[in-house]
Amino acid sequence: MQYPPSNGRAASAWLLPFKTCLTLSAILAGVFLFSEKAAADDRPNFILFIADDVSWNDLSCYGSPNARTPEIDAIAANGMQFEEAYLTASSCSPSRSSIITGRYPHNNGEAAELHRPISAHIPAFPGVLRDKGYYTALAGKDHMTWKKPESKRNVPTEPFVKKYGTSVPGNNGGEGYWLDALHDCPKDQPFFLWLASTDAHRDWGAELQWDEEEYGPRCEPGDVDVPPYLVDTLWTRIDLACYYNEVRRFDHFVGKTVKELEKMNLADNTYLIILADNGRPFPRAKTRLHDSGMKTYFIMAGPKVQSGSKTSALTSVIDIAPTVMELAGVKEPKTLQGRSLLPVLQDPSQSIRPLAFSEHNWHDYEAHGRSVRDGRYLLIRNFRPNLAWQGPADSVRSVSFRDLVEASLNRRKKLTLAQKDVLLAPRPEVELYDTSNDPYQTDNLAGSAEFADIEQRLTQALDHWMEATDDSVPEVVSPDQFDRETGNRISPRVDYVDPPGADRDADRNNSEGL
Repeated sequence: MQYPPSNGRAASAWLLPFKTCLTLSAILAGVFLFSEKAAADDRPNFILFIADDVSWNDLSCYGSPNARTPEIDAIAANGMQFEEAYLTASSCSPSRSSIITGRYPHNNGEAAELHRPISAHIPAFPGVLRDKGYYTALAGKDHMTWKKPESKRNVPTEPFVKKYGTSVPGNNGGEGYWLDALHDCPKDQPFFLWLASTDAHRDWGAELQWDEEEYGPRCEPGDVDVPPYLVDTLWTRIDLACYYNEVRRFDHFVGKTVKELEKMNLADNTYLIILADNGRPFPRAKTRLHDSGMKTYFIMAGPKVQSGSKTSALTSVIDIAPTVMELAGVKEPKTLQGRSLLPVLQDPSQSIRPLAFSEHNWHDYEAHGRSVRDGRYLLIRNFRPNLAWQGPADSVRSVSFRDLVEASLNRRKKLTLAQKDVLLAPRPEVELYDTSNDPYQTDNLAGSAEFADIEQRLTQALDHWMEATDDSVPEVVSPDQFDRETGNRISPRVDYVDPPGADRDADRNNSEGL
């Protein structure tokens, strides 16, 4: 090894090439960091709008004759409207937890069931974005929690830099802080906003807080079409009209936020995502595996989205996380079970998945069901067939449910198949529907020789998915916490038990199951 001379001047001359290299390295490093930061500043922004308890066909752009949703309709007209998008659970917190983690409910640990937390080690995709330089915030309804970690090591980043409240004077619908969240975004960072309403969750706050100058005229009971699984009574019509007014208020604030985005000259570099967490809070909708509960409207608009398009590509909400990751240029975590929708966004004729899977776990009442769809046929397997699927407790307490029960007790009134299905117990263990020809899923084809091949194919697919993702059917599941006839809470309160998949450590399984 050659050592520097002991003489000072000679030593300085000897070190000069090394100093030059170090200086050049520092300059290059600075240039690289500057370039990386500039690239980060150019990355797109994202706003996810999520409504509470709104069915897929309750927007006018999806064909509803009752809804007034001009703001969302305009976004759909300039973006992409998904015709075959499905939730993984038609239940508030399990659905939201699935969206934010990009994982099936039973793979999120206890969060498979209502009000319960996500396993501590599972990251949320906004937290991954935050780690990579994004500003992230949530305004409105949250309803997503994580278990307390046993150790502080390897704990995922908290998803949101800032969380805002839900209610403001004159609006308990969850939209009151949306503009504040947008205005508070730093100008030197890309952002991701999760903007969540409590509209249209019961009870009907919009009805008492209606502002005609802001929202336009109310939907009136005489204006609504009553779906075939409800009875056509005045009280049911009033219930539905109140619901559609909540949908309108959500639509109004989506439009107000997008207009502000345009004023801030941010619209051209922002992706908009619009969906709901589950179906409407009525009998045979919310918590159901049928389309009225599990199908969702899903709209995306933004720089790489083909404008004014519709797609029939089969889509699961767990595909949102990998889509955002790819659009943001961020490497997705290995925990994601969905697939990126970027090929579909650029070409609506493309497809990314052959099947979509969904779950029905505890939501107020004991339940365990699974389903698989291929875009036309829906197979449902009910592992608690002795129990009715009457809907969540707030739906049971509704006037719509009361009127349906009264009609069932009236010998002079004959209920339709869809109405009978609300109260049906025991239920079929297997249900198979041709959703193209049976949109309300009343004609069960399971056991039919004509459809035996389809039933076998989907049954095998569902069995494979359950096995591959470590799903399980516990002998004991969480029991009813509410009375099935009145919707009132049972006292004393009973505790949860281990969720599905707990016996197989499903929360450590990252398989997509396809």
